[in-house]
Amino acid sequence: MKAGAAGVMLGRLVTMRSYQAVLLLLAALAVFAFYYLGSGKENFSSTTRRMKASSAVDTDLLPPSSAELKMGEGKSKNLESRGVQDYHLLIMFTKVDRSPALTDKLQGALHSLVKYGKLESSEVLSLHFVTDEPSREVGKTVLRGLLQGASFKYKVIFHDVSTLTEKLFPIVEAMQKLFSAGTGTYYSDSIFFLSVALHQIMPKDISRIIQLDLDLKFQTNIRELFEEFDNFLQSSVIGIAHEMQPVYRHTFWQYRRENPNSKVGSPPPDGMPGFNSGVMLLNLEAMRQSQLYNQLLEPNAVRLLAEKYHFKGHLGDQDFFSMIGMEHPELFYVLDCGWNRQLCTWWKDHGYADIFDLYYRCDSHIKIIHGNCNTPIPEE
Repeated sequence: MKAGAAGVMLGRLVTMRSYQAVLLLLAALAVFAFYYLGSGKENFSSTTRRMKASSAVDTDLLPPSSAELKMGEGKSKNLESRGVQDYHLLIMFTKVDRSPALTDKLQGALHSLVKYGKLESSEVLSLHFVTDEPSREVGKTVLRGLLQGASFKYKVIFHDVSTLTEKLFPIVEAMQKLFSAGTGTYYSDSIFFLSVALHQIMPKDISRIIQLDLDLKFQTNIRELFEEFDNFLQSSVIGIAHEMQPVYRHTFWQYRRENPNSKVGSPPPDGMPGFNSGVMLLNLEAMRQSQLYNQLLEPNAVRLLAEKYHFKGHLGDQDFFSMIGMEHPELFYVLDCGWNRQLCTWWKDHGYADIFDLYYRCDSHIKIIHGNCNTPIPEE
């Protein structure tokens, strides 16, 4: 009986091992199908799996091969060794329940991005959206319709605005008092300074990211904008275009009166007109490594510069970058006006008509149109 029982057990063991072998074979075939036979548009890098708790990859918005997102560390490394390149793009999309027009702006921006966007087969566009819960659901609906027609590989990552605000507030609290529209410091205002401290919040393996406003229209391939990073000087940490209105001529009026020979607030090409934050190239690794830049984030440094320039703004990160750019222009790579062709003409009718065109003129090929201050973007 012992021999018979042993025989039965041996038979069961062989059957079990055969069953496990079949399962392993099926799993291997499934992986092979995802990576070599599938026609989807999604590859994955280790960056996504190491996203902090504030982020989530939304698999509902990914192409059929999005099951790759669930693969382990080994597969991700294999993809990277094959030369997969992630391009990171960040857009804030919040409070859409209070401002329905934001949905139209998102649709317009993404439609033009998808229309002109072209990437190599080894490249992936990672779309980061900072949202609240109501805006996230609206955003998903918009993205499903628009991204299906994309000719490039992509993934979508959502970041919770409340989580990011909690991380930002201690870093930017001091500058909020100087560069916010309201009086005093509002906790929720912190998100308007996201770009200032993004290098301290995003995962370390994201070295570059482009942050965009919603009110944009692309007229060229987004890949060309990422190539502008290659033009940064060694000291550059941020790429940004000049402000195309005399905003900072007005804001720095007292400093200009006390320093009549200063270029602060004067128009290009020789002046320092300040910056517009509608399109920003953030070299996160350079921002992390720059001792000067991180010193300028300290409350005392912000206060001293604001006192020197008699500065009080209301445009968030744009004001901060414009102010430190007056003192340390070497931190910035100035984008050509064609990369952020602003349409707003508000200041032309508010005291600066005689010099307005000195700031507003742009003779370059227009690659991105910016309908700032709710200026309609012309149809093609």
